[in-house]
Amino acid sequence: MALIKWEDRYSVKITKFDHQHQQLVSMINQLYEAMKVGKGQVELGKILEELVDYTRKHFSSEEALMLKHAYPQYADHKASHDRLTQQVIEFQNQYKEGKIGLSIQMMNFLKEWLVNHILDEDKAYSNFFEAKGEK
Repeated sequence: MALIKWEDRYSVKITKFDHQHQQLVSMINQLYEAMKVGKGQVELGKILEELVDYTRKHFSSEEALMLKHAYPQYADHKASHDRLTQQVIEFQNQYKEGKIGLSIQMMNFLKEWLVNHILDEDKAYSNFFEAKGEK
């Protein structure tokens, strides 16, 4: 069973970002499934690395559109992206160093991080970008 199920309420009304969010959901679910079946440290590390890289690409895409349209909350949104990225990189480094392992608590953190970011912060830009003709 998946950790996160994509729901329509997660849509930000921008196809590109919805697809990227769905990919992030899929990657978190892939990491969760690998953890559940006891995949090796190397495989889990690889999936986690892909998740971190894709998150950076996604954040860059959002930020580029925000700059293009002079989104008024750009600075706050970017600061949130930076904080979230730093948290995940910190977790990744601790994982690589063997200081922490993947656990249900860590998977729930990733789930809550993504879902809350989409519902609270990303949904805030939906109407703004829609008014700018972005779809």
